[in-house]
Amino acid sequence: MKFNTKAIHGGQENVDPGYGSVMAPIYQTSTFSQTSPGSHKGFEYARSGNPTRDALEKAIASIENGKHGLAFGSGLAAIDAILKTLKPGDEVISTNDLYGGTYRLFNGIYKNFGIKFHFVGMQGATAIESFITTNTKMIWAETPTNPMMNILDIKAIAQISKKHKLLLAVDNTFATAYLQQPLDLGADIVMHSTTKYLGGHSDVISGSIVVNDDKLAEQLYFIQNASGAIAGPMDSFLVLRGIKTLHLRMQRHCENGKAVAEFLQRHPKVEKVYWPGLQDHPNHEIAKKQMKDFGGMVSFSLKGGSTKDAVRFLEHLNVFTLAESLGGVESLAGHPATMTHASIPKEERKKIGVVDSLIRLSVGVEDKEDLLSDLKQALS
Repeated sequence: MKFNTKAIHGGQENVDPGYGSVMAPIYQTSTFSQTSPGSHKGFEYARSGNPTRDALEKAIASIENGKHGLAFGSGLAAIDAILKTLKPGDEVISTNDLYGGTYRLFNGIYKNFGIKFHFVGMQGATAIESFITTNTKMIWAETPTNPMMNILDIKAIAQISKKHKLLLAVDNTFATAYLQQPLDLGADIVMHSTTKYLGGHSDVISGSIVVNDDKLAEQLYFIQNASGAIAGPMDSFLVLRGIKTLHLRMQRHCENGKAVAEFLQRHPKVEKVYWPGLQDHPNHEIAKKQMKDFGGMVSFSLKGGSTKDAVRFLEHLNVFTLAESLGGVESLAGHPATMTHASIPKEERKKIGVVDSLIRLSVGVEDKEDLLSDLKQALS
């Protein structure tokens, strides 16, 4: 199947053997009957497995060209499960420009369990090797990064990870499988906050992992069951429904993202625009190679550089909604320094470019003329 067909049908054969329902039913149950101890129809307790979640896990694996999918209660729960494959003394090389919640989990929790993190600018993949030691076990990459939209060369990083026998995990939330497929580029693990584009309607919190390696999948399934941070049946249903229109929505997100980025680049009050599709964007050529299009996430900074100006702009938006999160059909706007990345110390934020005047836009699927008009009036 090609991608658009996979989004609708991938992994969804015989999702309801009972009645032939076209959509996977919501199995809102905590447990399943058994005819004899240990004799059941594939499911015994909903933490260990649920037919609705199973359908979602198969669908996510399908669109990422992977063998094994796992669905979690949030994106951070998925990351937490990945980190539980490590042990005290292990080291992780991570993107230095990454989602604030991921940084908080790494630096605020797992560092206290004896895992060491190196936060590295990975735009040049060769910079990674100088941080590799005998204790290094994993490379963690986001691309495009949040919120600076930096592009990392997944294929080049994968070559380094394989050379040193490390796991490469890629957070594919911003791009989605519609735009890039990290497993095909050499990654070992692909992770999503399915709260975002895969769900697509700002009505669910969920996360996912996809892998090809059977042994790694078995380890992650054990962690998923043992730790219990699974996606519930209703949440699984909502994400599964969202995936079926992912290709349609992402096409419009990309079209509108391009229009917004080009408008902002021309505006006299805008200092700098960050969108991978711009010719002068760092690693634009790599983005062209590994991505189908450039996405609907756009960040920009205002001239003057003050939090006050950024807040005034955000308060005057009408079509864009000032809110956390991203990837929904509606356009959202946020101030990373005080919202999504507030958990990162200010000095660390400044090093990666998250200045006080930086604004992050999740460009939705509305009419682009309305979006541009809203930005224009708020900037004025």
